[in-house]
Amino acid sequence: MSIDVQQPKAFDLVGNDILIGGTAGGAFEAGFNYRVHEGHDEVTGFFMAGDGVGGHSQFQLSVDVSGAGFTLSRLFVEVFHLSPKDGEELDKVVVPVVLGPKIIPGYRTYLEHVVVAGETLWALSTRYYGAGNLYERLVAANPATITDPDAIHPGDVIRVPQE
Repeated sequence: MSIDVQQPKAFDLVGNDILIGGTAGGAFEAGFNYRVHEGHDEVTGFFMAGDGVGGHSQFQLSVDVSGAGFTLSRLFVEVFHLSPKDGEELDKVVVPVVLGPKIIPGYRTYLEHVVVAGETLWALSTRYYGAGNLYERLVAANPATITDPDAIHPGDVIRVPQE
C-alpha cells in the first residue's frame, strides 16, 4: 500500500482546522490512520481509502486541533497504516506544518509580503503588527524562508499571520 500526502505541504501555515488530502490505497479497501502532534499532545483518527478493486483513491480530511494542548507552533502531520501482524506503523508520511494560532492569537489567515532591498524583520513587524519586537511571529511563520532573522533578502516571500 502507498500514501501520497499532497496537502498540507511542508511548512504550510495552518489554522485550527487542518486539511489533509492526497491519495492512498493499494488494496480493495484499506484503513489508514492520521496523527497531528508536536511532541506534547496529539490528535488522532482513522479513515478508509481504496477504489474497491485494489487501486488508489483520493482522500481529504478536516482535522480540528483546537482542543489539543499544543505548546509549540511546529506540528507534524502523519499518515500511515498499521500492520495487521504487529501494529507497526507502515508507509508513514510525515509533513511538518506551522500552527498559526500559536503564533498570533485569533489567527485566521496570512498575507504574503515580498521583501525589497533595505527591509528588516523589525520594520516589517512594525508595519504589520505595530511593534518591531513582534518580529518573532514572522520568524515562526516562515521556518523554510527565514533561517537567520538577521538576513532576509530581496525577493523573499514572507508569510505574515493575520487575525
